[in-house]
Amino acid sequence: MLRAVAAVRPGGSLGRAVQYAITAFHRHKTAITHVDTGAYRAAGTIQFGGLRAVLFTSPDAVNPRSGQRPAEYQHFEELRGGSHAAWARTVNEQGDAIMRRAVQVFEEGLTP
Repeated sequence: MLRAVAAVRPGGSLGRAVQYAITAFHRHKTAITHVDTGAYRAAGTIQFGGLRAVLFTSPDAVNPRSGQRPAEYQHFEELRGGSHAAWARTVNEQGDAIMRRAVQVFEEGLTP
């Protein structure tokens, strides 16, 4: 029971699993995002909070050429589909593998 309690603390294996998963999702999405000026790719942001992590496009980022915010035009890029849909592609291409590995990271903290 003590191993289980330790595993679900932010610094425990569940915290490590969350950290692994969010950084793996970020890494893949960043790698496949189309680049014109690089603003959209660079705007990918991770926010950690205990056992929760969120990957999002920073609302503060601005494309230096167009003056637009990547957080606003990312929706239209996703709607273009295919290779432009970096969020959907990340989930479809790597989601299962990332989550399987995250579960393994968590389970490693439960075994003696």
